[in-house]
Amino acid sequence: MATTRLKLAYAVATSGGAGYAPAWPGTAGGAVGAVLAVALSHAGPWPTALALVLLFLAGTWASNQVCGAAGADDPQIIVIDETFGAAATLAVLPAEPLWWIAGFVAFRFFDIAKPWPVHVVQDRIKGGFGVMADDAAAAVFAAACLLAAGRVFGLL
Repeated sequence: MATTRLKLAYAVATSGGAGYAPAWPGTAGGAVGAVLAVALSHAGPWPTALALVLLFLAGTWASNQVCGAAGADDPQIIVIDETFGAAATLAVLPAEPLWWIAGFVAFRFFDIAKPWPVHVVQDRIKGGFGVMADDAAAAVFAAACLLAAGRVFGLL
């Protein structure tokens, strides 16, 4: 039973194996999030919000399991946080290719650069919740910046 639970945790935490990508596993995990956003793009706001909440909760659980098994705070193979962050960012943007490309790039920028307060979240919150929370913060910043720019430039 414990082995099955851990296998499931690894499958979720690695976003179905994207975390094992030989180069840029975080970007691979984000690409899974983009595919998820496409799948959710016609679902409506409430089903999308529910799916993202469930993904966050599943990611928190899986990340806790994998961090414990690996004996590390945030092993590189855990990319469910990038999957969540990319999907959350794209879910609030207009469902148009240029917006989504900008959203993906902005999310990866905030996830990698970790400006204040994203780095504070990463430094202070540990465990699976911490793994997920810093990418949630990066998603909020990416979406907020793009939506603000869209308003300023009259694109929304």
